[in-house]
Amino acid sequence: MIEFLIAALKHNWKLAVLSRGYKRSSKGFKEVLVQSTVQETGDEPLQIKRKFPEVVVAVCESRQAGIEILGSEFDVILLDDAYQHRKVKPSFSILLTAFPNLYIDDYILPMGNLRESRVGAKRADIIIVTKCPRALSLEEMSEIKKKLNPLPSQKVYFTTIGYGKEIINKSVSRPLQYLKNQKFTLVTGIADPQPLVNFLKQNGIDFDHKSFGDHHNFDNSEIRDLDLNSIILTTEKDYIRLRPKIKQAELYYLPINTVFLNNSEENFINQIYGHLEKFSG
Repeated sequence: MIEFLIAALKHNWKLAVLSRGYKRSSKGFKEVLVQSTVQETGDEPLQIKRKFPEVVVAVCESRQAGIEILGSEFDVILLDDAYQHRKVKPSFSILLTAFPNLYIDDYILPMGNLRESRVGAKRADIIIVTKCPRALSLEEMSEIKKKLNPLPSQKVYFTTIGYGKEIINKSVSRPLQYLKNQKFTLVTGIADPQPLVNFLKQNGIDFDHKSFGDHHNFDNSEIRDLDLNSIILTTEKDYIRLRPKIKQAELYYLPINTVFLNNSEENFINQIYGHLEKFSG
């Protein structure tokens, strides 16, 4: 979603992205450079910087301190995963909730995955139901909206994961069908690899799958357990972490993007633009 917002806004506003930099070894404020390492910045900020080198990306445990260091030269600062960061009051909040596990059905830690009460959803300006089936009907969308019971001011959108038609590495890109009838291993270190697994199988692609936890830091023994003489496919986020450790193998990633259902992308972008235009005076 951060990447979607960058692509939608970068031509009209001066942007910066501020993240915590989850699992990085460095401390304090650090600007992310294209040549930075995962250890210095975390995987997602580095992925964003390499995809959008023209945009300032920074990491800082304290969003408040990070914003102060970035200063007032930016029109927009996008905060990644900061909904519960109470020391900062954003001008606009987007709440993401996954279709398979809506926040309305979840519980606060440790019983569930919520970091705060469901009542906190009232702070959102927009609610996006992510990872929806592509064939989600208007009737099903309506039922979910009723269940979420948004405030009159809150807009609800539905998105799904879009997968690229090519697999990519630093040197080449190949059509997805290159994987058909090939021996390869899918390596994932993300929270929910099932949508990717389903997508590949729906395309008639067979593979071995090694699944690890989200933001997994692959160690040498895990690398040695991989068949480096065959193709290895991974996610873009995992590619950032694996590429420095697997230089000799045929390593690829399959890019993803956010796809809005029910032709609602334009409405979403217009709502964001409307807020920014009003907020900037």
